Amino acid sequence: MATRKPAQYSESSIQVLKGLEPVRQRPGMYTRTDNPLHVIQEVLDNAADEALGGFGKQIMVTLHTDSSVSIEDDGRGIPIGIHPTEKLPVVEIVFTQLHAGGKFEKGSGGAYAFSGGLHGVGVSVTNALSKRLEVTVWRDQQVSSLAFANGNVIEKLKTKASSKADKNHGTCVRVWPDAKYFDSGLIPMVDLTRLLRSKAVLLPGVKVTLIQEKSGESQTWQYTQGLRGYLNEAMAQGGHSAEVIPPFEGEQYSTGEGADDNFAEGEGAAWIVAWTEDGPPIRESYVNLIPTPAGGTHESGLREGLFNAVKGFIEMHSLQPKGVKLMPEDVFARASFILSAKVLDPQFQGQIKERLNSRDAVRLVSVYAKSALELWLNQHVDYGRTLAELVIKQAQARTRAGQKVEKKKSSGVAILPGKLTDCESEDTALNEIFLVEGDSAGGSAKMGRNKEYQAILPLRGKVLNTWEAERDRLFANNEIHDIAVAIGVDPHGANDEPDLSNLRYGKICILSDADVDGAHIQVLLLTLFYKHFPRLIDLGHIYIARPPLFRVDAPARGKKPAQKMYALDGSELIAIEDKLRKDGVREAAWQISRFKGLGEMSAEQLWDTTLNPDTRRLLPVLLGELSELDTFKTMDMLMGKAESGARRDWLEERGNEVEADI
Repeated sequence: MATRKPAQYSESSIQVLKGLEPVRQRPGMYTRTDNPLHVIQEVLDNAADEALGGFGKQIMVTLHTDSSVSIEDDGRGIPIGIHPTEKLPVVEIVFTQLHAGGKFEKGSGGAYAFSGGLHGVGVSVTNALSKRLEVTVWRDQQVSSLAFANGNVIEKLKTKASSKADKNHGTCVRVWPDAKYFDSGLIPMVDLTRLLRSKAVLLPGVKVTLIQEKSGESQTWQYTQGLRGYLNEAMAQGGHSAEVIPPFEGEQYSTGEGADDNFAEGEGAAWIVAWTEDGPPIRESYVNLIPTPAGGTHESGLREGLFNAVKGFIEMHSLQPKGVKLMPEDVFARASFILSAKVLDPQFQGQIKERLNSRDAVRLVSVYAKSALELWLNQHVDYGRTLAELVIKQAQARTRAGQKVEKKKSSGVAILPGKLTDCESEDTALNEIFLVEGDSAGGSAKMGRNKEYQAILPLRGKVLNTWEAERDRLFANNEIHDIAVAIGVDPHGANDEPDLSNLRYGKICILSDADVDGAHIQVLLLTLFYKHFPRLIDLGHIYIARPPLFRVDAPARGKKPAQKMYALDGSELIAIEDKLRKDGVREAAWQISRFKGLGEMSAEQLWDTTLNPDTRRLLPVLLGELSELDTFKTMDMLMGKAESGARRDWLEERGNEVEADI
C-alpha cells in the first residue's frame, strides 16, 4: 500500500494577506454573508454616530435602479486631509485599511465618545466586498470625491470649492455590493425598513428617509415620542392585549463622579418596559445605536434590575405566598421592552456586533433600572400590586410545572453522590451541573456558583478512557458512576431510546483548566458522552465552559476607569494589549496574570468569567459535518488503544495546524 507523501511545510508556505485581502478570503469572519444588508449597515452606523454626537439631523438612504445603495448624512464630513503618519488622505485610509477609524479614541477630545465602532474594520469591509464604492464629502467649503473598485482606489481624491447649490457639510457613500460574496445579492426590505425606523427612534428629532428609485416610493421616519412611540406601534401591530400597568419608562446616565460607582461620564441607558398577559413579547436592544438582536449583557442588566426591584417591592409589602420562590424569568416572561444603552467602550461578540459582551454593562443597566423602578413602584403602589400579582402567577405556574416533572422522576432515584453540591431548583430546563477538574477548583466553584440552579461535581484526576469500555463495567469506575447518578441518565448506545425522564440538569458543563491537561480531561469526558450518553449530545445538553487563561489589570484611561479584563488565550491577550496601546496606555502600565489552573481563581473571579450566564463563554457540543460513520472512525483513531500508529501519522500530518497559547 503506497503512503501519501506529506505536504512540504517551509518558509514559503507562510502567506501574508495584506490590505483588504483577508476580508475577501474569509468574508464570514467580518460580516454576515446571507445578504449585503450588514455591509450597508456599517455605512449607516457611521451616519448615525454623527447624529448621536449632535452633528447631524438627516440621514437619507437611496436604493438605486442599478442595485447600488447610497447613504447620505449632514454630519461633519470625513476628514480629507493627509494623515500625519500614513501620508495618505484620511478618507482613503478609512475605506482601505482594516484597523483605521475615529472611534478608538474614547477619551476627552475624541471624535466619538460613544459609538458602536470598535475594531475600525467597518466601512473598509464594505469597500472590500463591493464591486464599486464612491465617496463624496462636503467639508470646509469644499466638495471632495474619490472612488474604489474591488477595494482599490481607481479615482484619486479630487477637491474643488463648493458652490451655492452644494450642502455645507456631510458625507455620501454609494455602494455596489459584489453579489459573489453573499448567498443573495438582494437586500431584504423588511429588515432594512426596520433598521432605519429603529435609528429614527433612537435619535429623537433626526429624520431618516428611504427612497426607492425603481418604484418612486419614499418613506420617512421621525419620532418625537422616542422609545414609547416605537413600542406602542410595535405592540399594536403584534395584536397584544392592553398593558397590565402603564409602561415603565426611564433613562439615566452617569455624570462621571464618584457617586455613580465608577461609571464613565455619559454611560447609561434609556428604556421602556410594558407587561401584558398575552401575545409574544417584543424585545429589542441597542448599544450606541447598534442593534443587538442576540441580546447580551445590557439585556441581562435590565432583567436583573427589574427582578431585584419587583422582588424588593413584593417583600416590602409582604405579598409573596408561602412556598413560592421568585425567579428573574417570572418578572421577565411577560415583559416587552426597548432598551438603548450607551457604553463607552463596547465589547461585542464578533465583528457583526449581534451580542454585547461587556461585563460592566450588566451592573450599569441593572443599577439604573433597579433604582428607577423601585422609585416608580413606591410612587404607584396600586400598579406595583398589580404587577406583583402577574409575577406571582408566573412563579406559581412554573412551580407547578416543576412539580409535575418531579413526580415522574421521584420513583427509583439512586442516592446522589456525596461530593455533589446540588442546586435548589427543581426546574430541569434551568438547572446546570459543572463537572469540575480537581477538588480545589470545585471548592471555588461551590462558593462562586448560584446555588439556586447551579450544581458542582468535582472530579479527581483524569477520567477513564471509556472508548472501548463495556457498558456494564462502566459503574466500576467511581467518577463515571457519580456522573451518571448525578445527571440521572443511564449509559446507552447510539441506537437506543434511553429513559430521559430522570434527567436532572438541562446543561451539563465540562469545566477544566485552560491548559493541555484540561484539554485532555475535556476529550476524555467528551468520549464518555459520545460513546455512552449519545442522546445527551443529540439533544444539546452537553457544553464546554471556557475559563480565561489571562487576566489584565488595566489602569484608568480617559473617561474609562480601571478595569480587570480577561483573555481566553494568547490571541485575545494580544488584542487587549493592542487596544490598551491605542487608548494611549503606557507599555508597562498594565499587569498580566496567567492562571495556572481553576484553583487559582477566587470564587468571585470564577463566577464572573465562567459561571455567570451573562458574562461566561459556554460552547455547546454538537456533531459536525462528518457522517456518523466518519465521526466514529475519527474517534476510534483518536481514542482506540490499538490505533497508536494511526494517531502518530495523523499528528505528523496535522500537527502544524495547532495554535499554541502563550
